[in-house]
Amino acid sequence: EILRCLVGSEMCIRDRLYNVFVKLYKTEGYFMNLKNILVGIEGIKAKGDINIEINSVKNDSRKVEKGDLFISIKGYEADGADYIGDAIEKGAIAVLVEEGTNLKELKIKEDTTLIVVPDSRKAMAQIACNYYDNPSRKFQLIGITGTKGKTTTTYMVKSMLEKKGLKVGLIGTIRNYIGAESLGDSQRTTPESLELQEIFAKMAEAKCDVVIMEVSSQSLKLNRVYGSDFNIGIFTNLSEEHISEKEHADMKEYFETKCKLFTMCKKAYINADDLYSIKLPKLVEGPEYITYGIDNNAKILAKDITITNSYVDFRVKIGERNERVKACIPGRFSVYNSLAAIAIAMQFGCTADMIKEGLEEVRVPGRSEMVDNKLEIPIMIDYAHTPESLESILSAVKSYTRGRVICVFGCGGNRDKNKRPLMGEISGRISDYTIITSDNPRNEEPKEIINEIEEGIKKTKACYKVIVDRKEAIKNAIEMANKLDIVVIAGKGHEMYQEINLSLIHISEPTRHLRIS
Repeated sequence: EILRCLVGSEMCIRDRLYNVFVKLYKTEGYFMNLKNILVGIEGIKAKGDINIEINSVKNDSRKVEKGDLFISIKGYEADGADYIGDAIEKGAIAVLVEEGTNLKELKIKEDTTLIVVPDSRKAMAQIACNYYDNPSRKFQLIGITGTKGKTTTTYMVKSMLEKKGLKVGLIGTIRNYIGAESLGDSQRTTPESLELQEIFAKMAEAKCDVVIMEVSSQSLKLNRVYGSDFNIGIFTNLSEEHISEKEHADMKEYFETKCKLFTMCKKAYINADDLYSIKLPKLVEGPEYITYGIDNNAKILAKDITITNSYVDFRVKIGERNERVKACIPGRFSVYNSLAAIAIAMQFGCTADMIKEGLEEVRVPGRSEMVDNKLEIPIMIDYAHTPESLESILSAVKSYTRGRVICVFGCGGNRDKNKRPLMGEISGRISDYTIITSDNPRNEEPKEIINEIEEGIKKTKACYKVIVDRKEAIKNAIEMANKLDIVVIAGKGHEMYQEINLSLIHISEPTRHLRIS
């Protein structure tokens, strides 16, 4: 009624009042029309009234409240259809299911609106976008995908863009941020669509200029980012990872899933030295492609590279000048991550000084992270948990370490079993001493996983021991090391837990709680 009275008022007054009402509508428990939040979903079939007011949208029956829409999702461990009755008992007035669901067994009440869609995950993503008023259109959205380098690159980009004075949001494996404010640790690399759009809405409300996010293959496969408005996509690299019954059938499917991001963005930066990355321009038409690299011809090229035990530096053309830049994260892979971040920074108009300062100051938890300790023993924590990443980090430290390389690692359960002997062989071949331990055994027996790792390390006739308890394994490695050696604790990186039988068990890695005196 107030807005009707303001028809003749100045546009800016009407717009400001409208924004106030929208905020109240979303945050103070006001309702949304179900018909409006279903806009854009194809193939809908409905039974009952869709012109009703919805309190909120939930895909977890335990969180349902009176007046909610409950979305039934079939997961790997549970089927949401089994919990529709619980959701209705808690007050859900509308239920969305996927085609093929046995509707006769659901026993949905007559006054409950039933919506059937071809793909419930895609529908949930579209509903999330509608419900939160398409927040990704209110800032520049950058998505980074690839097997390795996503996390580090997001932190590098954030650091550089903040030097320019931009307000930056970050969504990724370690934790989410609005500027310097942490939104808490992440449960997964890319949040589920309802959570993702809620985070986007918070970032839009906080007036973020740019949001940089990691986009996992699982999030693309399960349509978590569907409907998001990406401006820029980055493809870092692709190597054998996430090949399992619950993830991707093979490398072909893994790559094709990654490609989905580039059907959603306007500009793409790709690694000219990666065999998969360079296939993108022919496979996905639409984005403007720009290359970066070291060995092959690229638009953004690193030259005269120096790698030490604590940093890398190299020359790269920024604007019209060749500049020497430095990143305090050692390893050749750090050059690639830096190049991708520099490419984005230049896109946003960052000067050479902004890029240099941002890159040199960035620190990433659990990514080639050096641990300060009173013993002054070089200890590095790294997230390396694939054959390629383990070989990369061990080869890097081997090249500059005067003493022994002592590696502590394990392999995750319910994941690609083929990599276990490969990683054992890699550590045996490169490290001077290996301690094989437990790393997220999930539903598998830790000793059985270790036995498969041993098959590989035995081929090298290398020195190693098995200590199943991870804390004891780390302690043992540190006790046997001296100042000339380096202890590489690989696999968990920033993670502060072990995943055992569907439970997260806290574990103390030395950077945080296992203080060395």
